Amino acid sequence: MIRRRSAEAAIFTKIGNHSFRATGITEYLRNGGKLEIAQQMAAHESVRTTGLYDRRNDQVSLDEVERVVI
Repeated sequence: MIRRRSAEAAIFTKIGNHSFRATGITEYLRNGGKLEIAQQMAAHESVRTTGLYDRRNDQVSLDEVERVVI
């Protein structure tokens, strides 16, 4: 359903229900939350599983992008 709705909204990035989990966990951690608490909120048995949803290091800063000079 999520993929169908995103296509209808002209969002062509691959998205699914786990995208929302990753966003929630990442934003919680970015705002000072603890990984162990995120694990409990996500009902993961292992903190390692919760760590897989942590996308804080996936973003490239604008400063890094501006290093590309053409």
